[in-house]
Amino acid sequence: MYRSLIADDEALEREGLEWIVRRMMPDTFEVIHAENGRAAIERAEEYRPHIIFMDVNMPGIQGLAALREIKERLPDAKLVVVTAYDYFSYAKEALSLGVKEYIVKPANREQVVALLQQLVEELEREKRRRTEDLELRDKVSQLLPLVENELALMFMVDQVLDTSVLQLSEWIDFPLDQGYAVVVAFPEAVLAPDKKKIYESIRSFARAQMPLCIVSSLMNRHMAVFVRKAPEMKEAAWKAEAKQYGEKLCTLAERQLGTLVSVGIGSVHEGAEGLRKSYYEAVFASTFFEEGGTVCQFDELRHRHDLGSQETGKKPFSGELAQQSYVVSALQRIREEREQQTLTVLDKAKRYIQEHFTEEISLEEVADSVHLNPHYFSKIFKQQVGETFIDYVTGLRIDKAKELMASDRLSLKEVCFEVGYKDPNYFSRVFKKVTGVTPTEYRSQTK
Repeated sequence: MYRSLIADDEALEREGLEWIVRRMMPDTFEVIHAENGRAAIERAEEYRPHIIFMDVNMPGIQGLAALREIKERLPDAKLVVVTAYDYFSYAKEALSLGVKEYIVKPANREQVVALLQQLVEELEREKRRRTEDLELRDKVSQLLPLVENELALMFMVDQVLDTSVLQLSEWIDFPLDQGYAVVVAFPEAVLAPDKKKIYESIRSFARAQMPLCIVSSLMNRHMAVFVRKAPEMKEAAWKAEAKQYGEKLCTLAERQLGTLVSVGIGSVHEGAEGLRKSYYEAVFASTFFEEGGTVCQFDELRHRHDLGSQETGKKPFSGELAQQSYVVSALQRIREEREQQTLTVLDKAKRYIQEHFTEEISLEEVADSVHLNPHYFSKIFKQQVGETFIDYVTGLRIDKAKELMASDRLSLKEVCFEVGYKDPNYFSRVFKKVTGVTPTEYRSQTK
């Protein structure tokens, strides 16, 4: 039920308008009365009406002045001017308040009803739009960690970069101008039973402390946080901020997860390739000290090593040191997990297809069932299954048709419908293309 406020200093006018509303649109409105502009403002604030009928000429606060104040508090309310005078003298000011409709006294019943029906339709559309917006925002909030994780993995896994990295970074508003990686390394013993708790705790804290960051899933005993560095921030400032960030992550892990972690921090680099390099550096730094509860910055190690190199004549410290066996094994593990995730998704997709291939089924429908982009799903399906989605569905349908044709229980036309085709002629052409014979010829061969 909607709420309607009728503001008029003449009780007879208010009652007449209410009678029309209740008579012509029963059980649609709760009607509230206001006898002057001040009362209209107070009742509007108290009841928050959806539609307001305002007489322009009332004692005390005039109608348009009251509407101006109400509009500030209820910007979505539908405003209707009620006047016994020439409306056009008020038109300019009324339009500036968002008033689009007016009624001339005495109110015409048909006009009032038509106007109310129009406004109710507007309210219904706005309500549906708000609901759709909320549903969309809810879906986006659920997908955000997945997009973050996908982008983080693109930084971590050595692969040929393409526009999808830039696209994902734009979607989640994560610029690739300057940034660095922070790696949180866990003792192996704590991971098995607590992966979800660890991921949620670290991600929640990481984003609260550094809003402009993305967080990876838990991979091979460590999580990666990619942080964007503000371009104007000086070197000493970002290093101090990063160090403090790492120390807080250590404290969080000990307090909430009951374990000691090591945190490695990579150097600042630009672009996706730069963030991958920073990630390698952070992984190396996270394993530099054996004891837990430590924070190690790659730049500090490089500086310390370069000072020693000047005295001993050794080669300067470089990012190549980050290519240690731990990094290699971590990346291998990531690749294996990604492949396993892909296979699991495809298993689900194939099960869905096998359950629905006799119906009208599309690639988009199957991709949606496993929460993948249709283009990406089509690509990995062909790679892993060895044939296109259409060919796979066609194979299932033809195999089912052969099984049904082995007996005389169904006619060929009925077989066509049973396996998901609507046109017997099209079914016959597809069957012959796959098997080399027509359905009629195939059935005669099986007898």
